[in-house]
Amino acid sequence: MIENLESIFQIILAAILGGILGLEREFVKKEVGLRTYMLVCIGSCLFTILAFEVPTIIGEQGNVDPIRVIQAVAIGVGFIGSGMIIFRRDHLEGLTTAAGVWLVASIGVAVGMKLYLLATVSSLLGLLILTLFLLIERRVLKT
Repeated sequence: MIENLESIFQIILAAILGGILGLEREFVKKEVGLRTYMLVCIGSCLFTILAFEVPTIIGEQGNVDPIRVIQAVAIGVGFIGSGMIIFRRDHLEGLTTAAGVWLVASIGVAVGMKLYLLATVSSLLGLLILTLFLLIERRVLKT
């Protein structure tokens, strides 16, 4: 029962941390935002939890490699991210959003691995980069 409560905490934390970054994307009026970031973070967290729990549930320790699951998450999110990037006229669009989704997936994996401080600091740093550097780009660099 305690393990289930921790897994529920992990999923909720992943939703919150993904939501923090997704909310910023909503504020700057991007197509991919709050819901997508939250779902990607929850999904990657759940896959990671399952990667570590399935061997104990089925009783076969040697046949499940959690690293392969984490690699699959990274590849799957890369596929999603590549669909977000568009080249229009002389510039790229969607690259920052795709990178954000990639970051959110890694945050979900970190939460799934019980690396809560690392996941939280990464979320806050990601938010700082998205907000502070957007202001710098607009005000200082005039982009």
